[in-house]
Formats: sequence, structure tokens, C-alpha cells
Amino acid sequence: MASKKFDLVIFGATGFTGQYVVDEVSRVEQQITWAIAGRNMAKLQKVLQEASSRTGKNLEEIPIIIADTSSKPSLDDMAKQARVVLNCVGPYRFYGEPVVKACIEHGAHHLDISGEPQYLETMQLLYDKKAKENNVLVIGAAGFDSIPAEAGVMYLQDKFEKGRLTGIESYLSMQHGPQGVGINFATYESAVHGISHAKELISLRKSLYSEPMPKVENKLPKRPKLFFSEEVKKWCLPFMGSDKSVVYRTIRNHLASGVMKSPVEFFPYICLPSYFSAIKFILFGLIFNFMSQFSFGRWLLLKFPQLFTLGYVRKGGPTKAQINSTTFTMTFVGHGFDSTESTTASEKPNRQVTVRLTAPEPGYVTTSTCLVQCALIILKESGSMRHSSGVLTPGAAFFGTSLLQRLCQLNIKIETVSDSVDAKP
Repeated sequence: MASKKFDLVIFGATGFTGQYVVDEVSRVEQQITWAIAGRNMAKLQKVLQEASSRTGKNLEEIPIIIADTSSKPSLDDMAKQARVVLNCVGPYRFYGEPVVKACIEHGAHHLDISGEPQYLETMQLLYDKKAKENNVLVIGAAGFDSIPAEAGVMYLQDKFEKGRLTGIESYLSMQHGPQGVGINFATYESAVHGISHAKELISLRKSLYSEPMPKVENKLPKRPKLFFSEEVKKWCLPFMGSDKSVVYRTIRNHLASGVMKSPVEFFPYICLPSYFSAIKFILFGLIFNFMSQFSFGRWLLLKFPQLFTLGYVRKGGPTKAQINSTTFTMTFVGHGFDSTESTTASEKPNRQVTVRLTAPEPGYVTTSTCLVQCALIILKESGSMRHSSGVLTPGAAFFGTSLLQRLCQLNIKIETVSDSVDAKP
């Protein structure tokens, strides 16, 4: 890739998330060459003008590449010029595969911020072998989905280095100002289509994995669907995002490569401030799931997002005030043993480590930070990466690199809250 013209190309720079990625790349102090790409020259020029105003840097001379997911020649031209493509064009179910294919064919590493399990796992099934043949990395879920979850798992793996980690529970809690939380329309759209096609995952995973995940001997107690967590003092429900599927793909990779000696359970939850809030969330989920099963229901959900989400989603994206006032916390509770000695299935883990990750608004601020730092590791630290090619999760690709340290030097903080032996899960 030494002959590549640009270290990074931001594809989809005119999108709401893409503009945050442009700002984030412009702040990188390391010497890199970069360009932006998209369909419309005037809009791309406007992005650079506005980014110059926001960052105080002259970005109007940054090169522009015209590329469109419906035009293979344009994607080929973009991939030929890039060492790493940062793909911000979603929903990836509809627009992701052509970009992945062009990157693999022309030797450009590909990073995206998808939280869509069907897309992520389909890319692994279809393109892992070809990516390895062409020495290309294809890494999805490199934003809020699912770098924070992967970071928590990495951190706990290190804490249990001299013992044995058997199970992790994660608790996602959002904090926001009076303006409320704003959700990206593309994320919402991806969720609508993901739920409507959720059954695809059954056959997809049978094709992707010939063997089932090895069973964990020392299992965590089973939680009810709705429960009050003593760890975070909030009501909790299963988190329906892609974190669980991404982390389990990482665990499979770690088992195959010898990073992990035994499997680990992972259960993600979302926290609600009260029992009443949890009931409202459940009712919304039931309605959302039902409507997503029918074409007319999907049309209504996508046509009137503000109505069906009580204003949390709107096509223009969240307001600046909403973004600036939003933060999130992920609490990870790791269960395991303080030694590597073998145990029986009936033995309860005797060590519990609680870790807390805090970060700014997830969909744009944290996502852009994570995406750009992942790209910099590929550019600057390829020698420390365990894999040089293939379709991978962030946890598999960046385990053993400086990713955690990089994130902690910026606006993401991760720390140990407690570490006790003889704790009961």
C-alpha cells in the first residue's frame, strides 16, 4: 500500500456522522494524508468550509473524491487511492457491501461503524477468505457499536490475566440534559430493517460457524427480562444492539487464536431510571417490533420517526444542544476465578471485578473518536496487531494494541471500580 495517495479517505463525509469524523481527523496531530468522498461536490466543499470554521483549521484544500455506492468504477477509484477507507454510509445492509468489495479488490483496509449483525456477519461469511488473500483488513462496528463493549472486555481480560474470566455483564446508562437524547435516523432505519429480517441470522450463523460456541462451565445466574441491578442501582433490560453478537465473534476468534483458553459468557443490558420508564420502554419495543414485521408498518416508522419515538429520532439528526449535553456510562462486571486451576461446573466464581467506562455522546462524538483511533492503529501500529488481514471484529483486530490507551488519552475514560475475591455473582 506504499503507492497509495491517501492514508485515509472518509466516505460519506456529508452525512451527519461523517461530518464529525472529518472534524476528528482534522485534529489528528500525526502527519497523515487524507481526503473526503461522497456523491455531491458542492456538499463536500461545504463540509470542508464548515469544518474549517468549527476547528479553526484551513481544510478547504483537502482533496475531494466523487464516489457513489451505485457506481462501481467510482468506488474502485476511491479504493485505489486509499490505504484505509472510513465508511460512514449506512444503512450498511443496503450500501455496505459494494464498498467492502471495492476495498478488498484494490487493497484498501475498510473500517465502518455498523451496528447491523446481519451485515457484519454476512461480510465475514462472504469476504473473509478474499480479504486474507489480498492482505486487507475489513473491520466493522468500529464506533459506539461496538468499541466501548469491546474495550470493556479487553480491560477485563487484562485484569484476569493471572486468573480465569468466565462471565461479563455490561450495563449501558445514558445521561442527558433537558433537551433529551437525539438518535441518528440512519441508526433508527437500520434497527427497523434489522428487526424485520432478524430471522436471517439463524441460517447465516449456521453457514458462518460449523461448530457451536463452546459451553461455559461456570455459568452466571440467569437474569429475568426486567430486573433491578444492585451493581448500578437501576432497572435493566437486555440490550438489543449488536454488542452481544460482536463480542461473541471476538471470543470465537480469541479461542481459535489462543488468546483465550476457555469461553466467556457476555450479557449486555440497558439501564432505565425507574420501573415506570422500563415498562414504557418495553411497550415501545413491542410496538416497534410488531410494526417492523410489515411493509406498511416499516413505512410508517420511517416516514414519521418523530411521532413513533416521541421526538427522540428526527431526520435532520439531533440538535447540537442534545449532542453536547449527552454522555453515557457502561459498567462491566467481570466474574471469574483468581487462579487458573481447573474447576467443576458447580463451583461459583470467586472473583468479581467491576469496571466503568464513561464517554461523551455515543452516536457522533464517541463514534468518530473510536473510528479514527482504529484507523490510526492500522496506519501506525500494524506490527502490534495480531491479524494483518481478514474480516474481523474490533476486539479481535485491536487486542494487544494501544487502543485502550489512545481512547483514555482523549475523551473516553475507563477505570476499575472494585476488585474483590470470594464475591458471588
